[in-house]
Amino acid sequence: MPIKHVVDCSTGIQTDVELTAEEVTDMETRAAAQATADAAQEAADTKAATDAAAGKAKLKDLGLTDDQITALVG
Repeated sequence: MPIKHVVDCSTGIQTDVELTAEEVTDMETRAAAQATADAAQEAADTKAATDAAAGKAKLKDLGLTDDQITALVG
């Protein structure tokens, strides 16, 4: 079972304590929620990069130079 490191700041005593079943469940729930959030952020980042590349390609198709595109969109 996972453990947590507990430090009593008033005495300096450090102990390792096993997590309760409730704490383990909470930890797993939070980890799953974070994994979902990470996947959503990765998908959003990928979409933004794809959209930016597609937009620049369309500007290139319209006849703009790389310098002109950079001046417009960075």
